[in-house]
Amino acid sequence: MKPQIQSFFDPNTCTITYLVYDEIGGHAAIIDPVLDYDHKSGRTKTHSADLVLQALQDKQLQLSWILETHAHADHFSAAHYLQTCAGGKIAIGAHIHRVQSVFKKLFHLEAEFAVDGSQFDHLFAADDIFSIGKLQAKALFVPGHTPADIAYQIEDAIFVGDTMFMPDVGTARCDFPGGDARMLFESIQKLLALPDTTRLFMCHDYPPNGRAVSFETTVAEQKQKNIHVHAGISADDFVAMRNKRDAGLEMPLLILPAVQINIRAGNPPPPEENGVSYLKIPLNGL
Repeated sequence: MKPQIQSFFDPNTCTITYLVYDEIGGHAAIIDPVLDYDHKSGRTKTHSADLVLQALQDKQLQLSWILETHAHADHFSAAHYLQTCAGGKIAIGAHIHRVQSVFKKLFHLEAEFAVDGSQFDHLFAADDIFSIGKLQAKALFVPGHTPADIAYQIEDAIFVGDTMFMPDVGTARCDFPGGDARMLFESIQKLLALPDTTRLFMCHDYPPNGRAVSFETTVAEQKQKNIHVHAGISADDFVAMRNKRDAGLEMPLLILPAVQINIRAGNPPPPEENGVSYLKIPLNGL
């Protein structure tokens, strides 16, 4: 059965959220949802997530899953908000505990913050099989960008997270804590070994040269045209390129606030005595 896919592009973070479902009136998953955040005021809004909720309602869908490909560094997750409004299980890769351990130390989080992934409803191990109504899905372990990245294969479509971008953009950075360029290369090769007609859906697009936003490609197109990992590029060449490129990149604008939300499955830190939740900015920490 071919999945039905609706995309929602957030221009502020260049993130694509996906609504994937089996049929009208059936079951759905939401992948990598965005909670709007104004870094100048510290205020959150739900405009982006509400568009997805409206689509759920319009199509009379039951939300089964809210799927995170990893703990994002460039946007806040709307997983908790969506679950509050529409139900569903919030899921991420089982290795999220490695990311939580690093950032609990960096942010000096409260002693009660668990580093076992228990903030999420479900943790996927490599190659776990699950269903979205009539659709069969599989969790693919694709570390490298972070040590916990998961891609989701839903029938003939794969939602690759931050492993790859469109062919003219290349691949994800590997300089976050626990990232590894050689591991990313191996993860990408796993994806590129799938049938050429397999559809690949990106988590982000950063269009060069004024082209329109695009986020769907195929294994064949990536092998032929990806500027970083096309056929013929060796692991050593990729690692050298990636390490050199990453050394010149600035940190994402929202990495410090976003990670604190995203390792909690989209929840804010517990409020303090005055009823307000606070995000920490460690000076000279990254």
